[in-house]
Amino acid sequence: QENEIKLLTAEIERLKNFGCLGVSPSLEGLRDENGKLKYRLNFLRKSLQEERSKTAKSMININSCLQEIFGAAIQAAYPDLENLPLVVTLSQQPKFGDYQCNSAMGITQILLKTKEQKVSPREIAEKIAKNIPPNECIEKVEIAGPGFINVHLRKDFVSKQLSSLLINGVQPPAIGKRKKVVVDFSSPNIAKEMHVGHLRSTIIGESMCRLFEFAGYDVLRLNHLGDWGTQFGMLIAHLQDKFPDYLTVSPPIGDLQAFYKESKRRFDTEEEFKKRAYQCVVLLQSKNPDFIKAWELICDVSRKEFQKIYNCLDITLIERGESFYHEMMKDIVKEFEDKGFVQVDDGRKIVFVPGFPVPLTIMKSDGGYTYDTSDLAALKHRLCEEKADILIYVVDSGQSVHLQTVFAAGVMIGWYDPKVTRVAHAAFGVVLGEDKKKFKTRSGDTVRLIDLLEEGLKRSMDKLKDKERDKVVLTPEELKAAQTSVAFGCIKYADLSHNRLNDYVFSFDKMLDDRGNTAAYLLYAFTRIRAIARLANIDEQMLRKAAREEVLILDHEKEWKLGKCILRFPEILQKILDDLLLHTLCDYLYELATTFTEFYDNCYCVEKDRQSGQILKVNMWRLLLCEATATVMAKGFDILGIKPVQRM
Repeated sequence: QENEIKLLTAEIERLKNFGCLGVSPSLEGLRDENGKLKYRLNFLRKSLQEERSKTAKSMININSCLQEIFGAAIQAAYPDLENLPLVVTLSQQPKFGDYQCNSAMGITQILLKTKEQKVSPREIAEKIAKNIPPNECIEKVEIAGPGFINVHLRKDFVSKQLSSLLINGVQPPAIGKRKKVVVDFSSPNIAKEMHVGHLRSTIIGESMCRLFEFAGYDVLRLNHLGDWGTQFGMLIAHLQDKFPDYLTVSPPIGDLQAFYKESKRRFDTEEEFKKRAYQCVVLLQSKNPDFIKAWELICDVSRKEFQKIYNCLDITLIERGESFYHEMMKDIVKEFEDKGFVQVDDGRKIVFVPGFPVPLTIMKSDGGYTYDTSDLAALKHRLCEEKADILIYVVDSGQSVHLQTVFAAGVMIGWYDPKVTRVAHAAFGVVLGEDKKKFKTRSGDTVRLIDLLEEGLKRSMDKLKDKERDKVVLTPEELKAAQTSVAFGCIKYADLSHNRLNDYVFSFDKMLDDRGNTAAYLLYAFTRIRAIARLANIDEQMLRKAAREEVLILDHEKEWKLGKCILRFPEILQKILDDLLLHTLCDYLYELATTFTEFYDNCYCVEKDRQSGQILKVNMWRLLLCEATATVMAKGFDILGIKPVQRM
């Protein structure tokens, strides 16, 4: 039994390492009181079965596998050295193989510094190559130049992975322990309309949530609404004047933005109104039922407007605004006071955080709380109550110093250890107009988000009609589906395809162009790929049968290039999980679509008689490559929140 335990444990570790399947189950504490091994053996047998099942179904991250292999080779070649550099990258040119291990140059420097040994990188590369353990993915390695190790993948390995993808669908590599991720995004203010500035947080946050959910994380999507604060005093006072019977008759507030502007004008110009507005704030914060009802009415009007936009963009959120944390704020102030972090400055209670020049104000001189207090309360609740392992704030770059100060305060007071819990600000730049200035209307107002979406729908339909898709190609239902798919897909993709850290220029003309790296091009490419099998009279059932029986031949250089490109999908996703930069996925989908076009132009999938158009031969393995491409593209679209259509 002891021997079987060793064998099973070794096999699980082998699957974990070379199948790149994350952390194997903990084997601690599995002996019972009498030292019997039966339970432990059963557990290991079950674990082994689960790991094998995962290995068979998951898409393998080839780069991670090669890192495991070269990590083992480097360790075997230099067992007395620790933390040696491990660099595995994609080859830029086919003549240099498929991947490269570029660790030898770094190891040369380490040997020189630590052991005063002068060894050439090429010699080190040869030693690493000799120590590569047996594996199923490497065909051969070659040493090139000063010490690059060029890696050539085995064709049967790539073919087998593509077959697995076709049989099992796009399955993410296992992540080990299921971690909890909290994403704070969108976060508009009550009584103000969502504008173009909210577009980026909403789109980026939704896509991040979809990615983490696909990767197997437990994701909590939070909408940190601005639903509390002094502005509600003037709104409630104005509501009382304009709709005095609001408690019994629901007030017909049609335009909340105009209602907000009216109350703000009165607050700025009428001294009596201003005093009453402050009294309303006090009564609201003391939970007076009439004032709570007024507050809820105003919030509900806003919610309905926000939901129209969320429905258009297919956004899912749980509302948890500033009011949710209101009761926690006095405890936050007390905790910072008890630990000696609070200083009093002109009646305000402030907290200085090491490394940040501007302190956090956690209580105003009048006893009220601030954004700093509510953000600290939210941080603590997410860490200590929600037990988040990863916490992501999708907020504009202008809030960077504020958020970093709040995060550092959380570390200072002991709420989390940044080595254990990841708290990240996924910052983003502003949306610019085509004049490269902040995106505004002609009159200089902020662009309303609902107007932007409606303009997108109009332009999308114009584009489809320009191409006469409405005349012969599409039914009215298909035309409507194509219109919404293109309009909202293009708006999302235009945002996500830019590095979020940079500002980007909003241009309907560019985003609706069906050439280049746009959603319009990719959606059209996708419908074309899906149509290939349909036009060859090959249905889904026939494709599924072929996926189980056919071997994917990758003899043509364009077949080989496409097969490898398809299998890079897990690498791309892992990179985004690490750096939260979604434009990498957009770049990959564009590369996949253009690589497919090269393949399709050079490799006949369906051979027809030139005169009659009759199908003479169907090259099923190539149709399977089409299907694998479309399957990966569909999952990529899903993560980006884009809905493809079958006909365009």
